[in-house]
Amino acid sequence: MTNTPQITTRENLAIALTSVKTAEEMERFLVDLCTPAELRALAERWHVAQILDSGDQSYREINALTGVSTTTIGRVARFLKDEPHQGYRAVLDRLQRSENT
Repeated sequence: MTNTPQITTRENLAIALTSVKTAEEMERFLVDLCTPAELRALAERWHVAQILDSGDQSYREINALTGVSTTTIGRVARFLKDEPHQGYRAVLDRLQRSENT
């Protein structure tokens, strides 16, 4: 018997997500994968992360602009700046670099 580590369900999802080739393909996959409410929540969080990264609006201004709760805005801000995962940061930086090239 071998000691091959099992990948987690979350890792398996990450592998599936990274196999997507185009934005259109990703959108189709997400529509199949998520409920409309889940997809809306993901899109809202990403939008909030982009606004927060620009650094020029308060939580209340972001709430007025997007309708996203200040609690969610605070959570996104915490993950953007303080949490060790730095997923938002990695993608925001990568997109910024690709816009500059």
